[in-house]
Amino acid sequence: MADFNLSSYHSEPFMLVGIPGLEQFHVWIGIPFCVIYIVAVVGNGILLYLIAVERSLHEPMFFFLSMLAMTDLILSTTTVPKTLSIFWLGAQEITFPGCLTQIFFLHCSFVLDSAILMAMAYDRYVAICSPLRYTTILTPKTIIKITMGISFRSFCIILPVMFLLTRLPFCRTHIIPHTYCEHIGVARLACADISINIWYGFCVPIMTVISDVILIAISYTLILCAVFRLPSKDARQKALGTCGSHVCVILMFYTPAFFSILAHRFGHNVSRTFHITFANLYVIIPPALNPVVYGVKTKQIRVKIMLLCSTKCIE
Repeated sequence: MADFNLSSYHSEPFMLVGIPGLEQFHVWIGIPFCVIYIVAVVGNGILLYLIAVERSLHEPMFFFLSMLAMTDLILSTTTVPKTLSIFWLGAQEITFPGCLTQIFFLHCSFVLDSAILMAMAYDRYVAICSPLRYTTILTPKTIIKITMGISFRSFCIILPVMFLLTRLPFCRTHIIPHTYCEHIGVARLACADISINIWYGFCVPIMTVISDVILIAISYTLILCAVFRLPSKDARQKALGTCGSHVCVILMFYTPAFFSILAHRFGHNVSRTFHITFANLYVIIPPALNPVVYGVKTKQIRVKIMLLCSTKCIE
């Protein structure tokens, strides 16, 4: 009887083919990908710099915003450099440990992004519905607890995925029709039953994200009720303005994310080329647009950016 072990299952590297059907356009597709990635890195870097050095931005809302910026950098950096190496250098090979690392940071940053948006919604709820108690509710100690809680939750949700993948034997094809490794796409290459992977990979993250969406929706329903009870029109506009950027970011994050998840599970009629292209846009567009949206919609950040630019011009 042949004696197999896990190391023999995972000894061969995987091959990432890029975007199926568009291989001849990979070089040209890589150009906008690279530009958008640079915008994401520079934009989120400036955001983190401003929040770190400006004492006026040392508030809970901007602390959560800095967490979102760091998570967005992890999300895009986990996938885009490898994607560009496939497009421009033909570096399609990726080891099994490298694939697992990419899967962990990709999915963990997605779940953490969702939790941060939920924390930011709670921050806006407290700021608008209980402004006099804002500093007593969201104390530094509370912020640390929230940060540790959502980070630990994301880690615990994604860690079982690593064990579910390492138990699988990959004795058939090692070709992944994608630009990066993701849980279900890799699991489908296994020559074993993957029903646990499919149901865990779909149900647990999606239920976690749906619970975040429900809590965000409740927060904003209460916020809107409180806003429309304000006597002053200027006060209502100011309150809605502070939430506008957050709502834009929420829509940019959840809309493509849910489409990608549902298309992967149920979209058998969706072309693979469209699905893979959309999945790539999902990991680079929100990280690039988030700092732009907050820079335009948030007065404190907009003023600091203009001040920073004017200072550099004078120098």
